[in-house]
Amino acid sequence: MSKRSQFWAVIALVTAFLSLAHSGSASTAQTDTAAPAKSAAPPATQDANYIIGPQDVLDVSVWKEAELTRVVPVRPDGKISMPLLNDVQAAGLTPTQLAAQITTSLKKFVSDPQVTIIVTQINSQRIYILGEVSRAGAYPLLPNMTILQALSSAGGFTQFANLKKIYMFRMENGKQVKYPFNYKAVLSGKGTEENVAVKAGDTIVVP
Repeated sequence: MSKRSQFWAVIALVTAFLSLAHSGSASTAQTDTAAPAKSAAPPATQDANYIIGPQDVLDVSVWKEAELTRVVPVRPDGKISMPLLNDVQAAGLTPTQLAAQITTSLKKFVSDPQVTIIVTQINSQRIYILGEVSRAGAYPLLPNMTILQALSSAGGFTQFANLKKIYMFRMENGKQVKYPFNYKAVLSGKGTEENVAVKAGDTIVVP
């Protein structure tokens, strides 16, 4: 093979290698950009003591009655729409209490109705995380969630965050109460009493 032929053979190999590497990186880039687009669905709950609120989503199942079984949102007025029953008050009740109420109402139309209620999305109870975090905003309140667990939802801290001076605001008896939270101390096992359970409406601030 002449030197000229060898030269063009090497060029062809390099071109093929670069093309393969580019297609691989493009595929990876597509995967990386697609991942953030999938936002996590609001959590569900099977807590029998959970109080249903506006904007929650309920799975109402009536055994052997497919026409009455459906997934319904709780409207801002606290009610859901059900076939035969029209508007039913849901907010302020537990899933068990709502199931009992619907069961009683359906007895006028259905023989021995058996109703099950599952909260498939918790949208009514939220907390707020503000300040030097990666993703400030409103987050769904999970059962038994603590300040430390809540902060993990916000995607970490910025380089300017003062982790020793975090605090939480809560309305108590019409007054705003401030709860201090030393992130570093809690992580090291000290000051664990500051890692209190959060409640709906609480606001955590990372200065």
